[in-house]
Amino acid sequence: MIYTTSIVLIFIVCILLVLIVLVQNSKGGGLVSNFASSGQIMGARRTTDFLEKATWYLAGGLLALSIIASLTIPRETVDPNKSLIEDQLKNAPGKTEMPTMPTNNPNTNPQPVNK
Repeated sequence: MIYTTSIVLIFIVCILLVLIVLVQNSKGGGLVSNFASSGQIMGARRTTDFLEKATWYLAGGLLALSIIASLTIPRETVDPNKSLIEDQLKNAPGKTEMPTMPTNNPNTNPQPVNK
């Protein structure tokens, strides 16, 4: 349950992280250039701060969720005193046993094929 939830959250964080990074512009433009007027509630400087903080928080969240997912991977419980290879060897046919081969040919009287 925890593993599935963490995987779903990882996908959501990845999509959000991609969108946030695509909105940013490496030259300082991007979403900031659309809010150039000083009368806006969220000015150009605040937009870059928000996008940078959102990137860092999403990257940290992705790291944390990845660690949680790796710790909660569902695993089979195997008896530590029992080897899976030993089980396969015990259930395998022995060297003295002959493999069963077909003794009669099913095509003893083949029907002619009309072409």
